[in-house]
Amino acid sequence: MTVSMTAQPAGSDHLARVRVTRRVEPHRHHVDRTTLCTSRFCATRSDGRLEIEHDLRPDEMSDELALLVAAELDDTGILDGQDEFEAVFTGIVASTEDMSAPPWLRFYRNSVTRLEHGVAAFAPVHEHAASLVSGSQIVDLGSCFGFFPLRLADSGFEVLATDLSAPTMNLLSRIGPLLQRPLTTLCCDAAHVPLTTGFADTVTVLHLLEHLTTDAIHAVATEALRLARHRVVIAVPYEDVPRACYGHLQRFDTARLRRLGDRLRTEHPGLRGAVHEFHGGWLILDR
Repeated sequence: MTVSMTAQPAGSDHLARVRVTRRVEPHRHHVDRTTLCTSRFCATRSDGRLEIEHDLRPDEMSDELALLVAAELDDTGILDGQDEFEAVFTGIVASTEDMSAPPWLRFYRNSVTRLEHGVAAFAPVHEHAASLVSGSQIVDLGSCFGFFPLRLADSGFEVLATDLSAPTMNLLSRIGPLLQRPLTTLCCDAAHVPLTTGFADTVTVLHLLEHLTTDAIHAVATEALRLARHRVVIAVPYEDVPRACYGHLQRFDTARLRRLGDRLRTEHPGLRGAVHEFHGGWLILDR
């Protein structure tokens, strides 16, 4: 699961039409038909604004929050697309205050702990990707919050995280040192990365391609090959229907990954490629 996030604080333009608050008193069921009550949320839409009330605790703030918001709010039809999904997600994190740490630092600490202890849904993907990395210099394309680059940084890799969202890269660059996981960040289009050819030993593209147009998929894979001296690791989810609230545009299966690999091998003589399945699909390209 990869969710495209701008990771802006509450009060930003990103949240202008969405208001998220945290209740501390017991839930009072709303009897009016304009409010949706779920196990953790109350949602009301009025005059073009969406009001979300939640009872989530600070220890529940992690990347797994995306699954809960998708199940209880997007699946019920109260959310209007990816922008509102992201606004609700960031609003929940920002509204869940405690005295132990700033909201986004707590969110990162919780997420990293759950991912690296194998209890998060996405943990097997990160663990598998880490086992496929070759060399010491890594570029990660479409890093989003950057949990995978943070994992590599903690393991001693020289890692560069990239993403199209400047706020997300700025957040990651601030959080990395606080977690004692030094890494470099770069805001750029994954199809046009301002780095020299052969910049890294391995380039990872984890759950990015499903967010792209068909033409951009080939462009990003080609750019990853340009940047990689030795290996490109591509991972995609297998979904029956692309999850729109996560920003997914494309549906992948093994046959489609193989076609992509075949095309790239034709265009790059000497390139080796293999596809396998593990919590989705993987295309590994080696020089």
